[in-house]
Amino acid sequence: MSTVTLRGEAQEVALAEAQAVRAMAVDPGYRDRLAGLVAAVADGEVDATDSATLEELLELGLQSGRIRALYGPGGETAALGLYRRLPRGAELVESSAGVTEAMRALVGRELSSIELRAVGPGAFTLSLAAGELEVSVRLDRQGSRLTSVGI
Repeated sequence: MSTVTLRGEAQEVALAEAQAVRAMAVDPGYRDRLAGLVAAVADGEVDATDSATLEELLELGLQSGRIRALYGPGGETAALGLYRRLPRGAELVESSAGVTEAMRALVGRELSSIELRAVGPGAFTLSLAAGELEVSVRLDRQGSRLTSVGI
């Protein structure tokens, strides 16, 4: 990963979150990691060393609703945009694009069944059937991915 540039609202939200979490952190090692992240975000560039810590912060803040609650819809949108430019966020975008491409085979066909099953905490399988095609997609914290395609 090359460096990620931070500007505007994304930089403000990331900086505020890093500072807030650092102020509450008890573990000295984690506080040091956060201090490095605060400095990098304040400078407007995050490298590979700090990106994992920033991803953790953004994931927690976005999943818990904290970012939206504190910074509003605009702050949440900015944080989501930044997250998608970081490695794990980019992987999620890529996996979603692959699933979307595979599901395009269903376009124009009449759906004969749709089923959403909970397979575990925060994990679901979505199954669609259209004519002779069947597609199953797993949705969980790791993203979305095809689990089966039947013809």
